[in-house]
Amino acid sequence: MRRINWAKLLGEFRRLVLIGAGASIAGVGFSLFQVPYNIAAGGVSGIAILINHFTGWSVALLYLAMNVPLFALGFFYLGRWRFLFSTALAVLVFSTTTELANRYLVLMLDRWPLTDNILLSTIYAGLVGGIGGGLIYLAGATIGGTAIIGRIIQVKTGLSLSQIYLLVDGTIVAVAGLLFGWEIALYAMLTLLLSGQAADFILEGPSRARTAMVITTRPQPITQALIAELGRGVSYWQATGGYTGETRTIVMCTLYRPQVGDLKRVVAAHDPQAFVIIGTTQQALGEGFSELRQHR
Repeated sequence: MRRINWAKLLGEFRRLVLIGAGASIAGVGFSLFQVPYNIAAGGVSGIAILINHFTGWSVALLYLAMNVPLFALGFFYLGRWRFLFSTALAVLVFSTTTELANRYLVLMLDRWPLTDNILLSTIYAGLVGGIGGGLIYLAGATIGGTAIIGRIIQVKTGLSLSQIYLLVDGTIVAVAGLLFGWEIALYAMLTLLLSGQAADFILEGPSRARTAMVITTRPQPITQALIAELGRGVSYWQATGGYTGETRTIVMCTLYRPQVGDLKRVVAAHDPQAFVIIGTTQQALGEGFSELRQHR
């Protein structure tokens, strides 16, 4: 009799919760901030808004129906049955949440509307939709639609989601501009940009770390001071200057953002002639930073 792998089961449950939460958040944001103003910010949801404007058909049902053929594409490129189940769950939750919000939540907010300002709606459509989509991507799924295409491109090329959204969804935004006016298209483009940035933020997290490279002739005192005073490990290696031909040591240290001032002070105290490069590090994983975990 096989033993139950509780850790794996818990990880799968967490993944499904993330998908459900992300799809619900995205669906509410779509219903409250995009549908009322015809902000067709690309994707299948944007096409659904366009069709709904002329036919009156349910945006949620249109979104669900148009996703079915895209499932096959994702099945072969994004994990087969695991992908299909995850994305189908996200699409179903998104469609259901959108339908319920369009029917009941909008009526409830009739008395106390969130806003009648289209610019605020545009901004929050991008932020809320991006947060929801980011949670879904974090769980290894997509929210369906052109996000399936976008996710495939991201896996194959390494491009950020914000860049992919602009490439994949630009045509739909242009069509919305022709139908509803270019001002609406500009709002839709802003929603796209904010959505991609918010999704990237959820996926990668805030940048808390910095990586410094110190080119110096006095590596030992600098290394000892960084370890003793900042509590940070360092790596170093020899390098030859391309212009002078002289040998220098490159000391590399990854540290938290508030420690940058201390690092500058330490280097200046031991080698005022050193050359220092400090760059943003999106993620630092391992000893002294966030725990490195296996992706589930």
